[in-house]
Amino acid sequence: MRAKTQQEWTYDVIVVGGGHAGCEAALASARMGCRTAMVALHLDNIALMPCNPAIGGVGKGQLTREVDALGGEQGRNADRAFIQIRMLNTSKGPAVQALRAQADKRLYEDWMKVAMSRTPGLELVQGEAATLDVSRETINGVTLADGRYLRCRSLVLATGTFLRAKVVIGDRSYAAGRVGELPAQHLSASLLAAGLEVERFQSATPPRIDGATIDPGRMVLQQGDTVPWSFSHWQTPSPRRQLPCYLTYTTAATHEVVSKHLHLSPLKSGSVSGKGPRYCPSIDRKVINFPDKQRHPVFVEPEGITTREMYLQGLTTSLPVFVQEMIIHATPGLERARLVRPGYAVEYDYLPPQQLTLSLQSKAVSGLFSAGQINGTSGYEEAAAQGLMAGINAALHARNEPPFVLRRDQAYIGVLIDDLVTEGVDEPYRMFTSRAEYRLLLRHDNAAERLSSLGHALGLISDEQLATVEEKQRKVAEYTELLESMMVRSGQVNAEVLEALGTPPLGGSQPAARVLRRPQISFANLVELVSGADRDRLASAPPEVIEQLEIQARYDGYIRRQMAEIRRHRATETLLIPADFDYRSVEGLTFEAKDKLARIRPDTLGQASRVSGVSPADISVLLIHLHRLLRTREEPAPGSGDQALRQAQCT
Repeated sequence: MRAKTQQEWTYDVIVVGGGHAGCEAALASARMGCRTAMVALHLDNIALMPCNPAIGGVGKGQLTREVDALGGEQGRNADRAFIQIRMLNTSKGPAVQALRAQADKRLYEDWMKVAMSRTPGLELVQGEAATLDVSRETINGVTLADGRYLRCRSLVLATGTFLRAKVVIGDRSYAAGRVGELPAQHLSASLLAAGLEVERFQSATPPRIDGATIDPGRMVLQQGDTVPWSFSHWQTPSPRRQLPCYLTYTTAATHEVVSKHLHLSPLKSGSVSGKGPRYCPSIDRKVINFPDKQRHPVFVEPEGITTREMYLQGLTTSLPVFVQEMIIHATPGLERARLVRPGYAVEYDYLPPQQLTLSLQSKAVSGLFSAGQINGTSGYEEAAAQGLMAGINAALHARNEPPFVLRRDQAYIGVLIDDLVTEGVDEPYRMFTSRAEYRLLLRHDNAAERLSSLGHALGLISDEQLATVEEKQRKVAEYTELLESMMVRSGQVNAEVLEALGTPPLGGSQPAARVLRRPQISFANLVELVSGADRDRLASAPPEVIEQLEIQARYDGYIRRQMAEIRRHRATETLLIPADFDYRSVEGLTFEAKDKLARIRPDTLGQASRVSGVSPADISVLLIHLHRLLRTREEPAPGSGDQALRQAQCT
């Protein structure tokens, strides 16, 4: 076979890492027309789900829907591979409702490999990225451990938990990115040499058990929904048999086992030094931090159709294996459960994310992007969202085009990246709905309406997909106008219907839109309250349109207030701060503000306002100086960094 030439090893974009961030980054870049290579330690482990094989949840499900709305793959892949799916928080408002699916982990991997292998312009390369080629603060390529050199214009680091990683179980530890997989030992030194900061985090996973050895009768059965939910806006999953999950709780006996053996925990022995996730703590950490809590939930969830292994969400631990068995057997329903794979902790290097711009590009090295756990996050959904954005911006950088940045009022993805870049992390970051100040606007149900036109402009959403979104918007507008003009008559029959629903009768004829605003009235109830042609027209409304009409009716006032707030803040939120702005020369700024702003170097005044230690008074001083500076400076040339960011943020 003829050896490849230097030209044949040249790419527009290289993605290092084959996890959820790496897959989205590589697919986005290739789909945007860039010649792309994805380098993975082992191509058989692309899109591996080493922790719970589930996608979505509160906050996380919104991220997956947004990834799909922009043209990413995670939502479609979850739809192909789920073995149980449920909508969470259905008794609460739409702002906190979210989809969650338990996936067949092997099927998820296989379908992602199919998607990647069928993507034109995407090449898969097995190897360890060892050394970055950086000159004049610009990325040029990467050398693999086997000597191959890959040249590029942009490079995305999506290395997960593999950088100088070690696995810890009890008093045993060894170099590994995950159990059974080699770590990436060389790249961290190259990152340090390029001028980047590197720190340590740790994550952990619970033990797996044989599902044939559990006692379902002692646990709470959790079935999937019969509604045909989907993460993707563009497909309806085929009907399939869903597998049950179970809920049990730890007991005093469980906690006694943990307490008795805490001296063997790596948390106590110091064999794990990196900080772990606060919102997904190990059972040893729960016992330490919540000594008065009588019990903790344990979700027993299947890992796939063709395996009997079950995942014990809530029993994460890296205690010795014999202690793990005792903990399991002290938990109701698991008394005879057979341990298949022990839980473990993994410690790894990450890059503190304040080193990034809002496009996820390194401030120190032009053309170098990063996404996923290397940025200090946790979760497949957070990784996929960052991967998609890093892949998009790596492709745009390779084409010398302006970056693509989402604002906090546009998407949870915008909240995620702004939080990382502006505030940094002192523990692995996890998305919650409470992190989004405009969460009523950033709902599960309207992701496509918010983002698909942007995905279409990037070349990731097809004309047909965008037409589907626009047709739904047209119908919502049509029925909204219809409800405003259609009248609901007062009278004895309607009064009896309203009384049965627990709401007062009408004082006179009222527009249907006003009647629908009553919390007791659903769209189906409204159909009962009208007659003739009006009833027929309302009854013909598609379900996805009805959902939007009900949300608009219930939350119209709140939505209007949030929109008004966004308009008030937009001017300062998007006001650009020049990259060379000298904070230390600004009189009136506190010393803490000068120090933090000079270190983080926010792109906009809005971002600066969210830096910890920067007060509203500091922002007022900064605003005055920026206006003064803007009056004396000429407008940046088209395509410059400031102008490019302005274009992206005003999209």
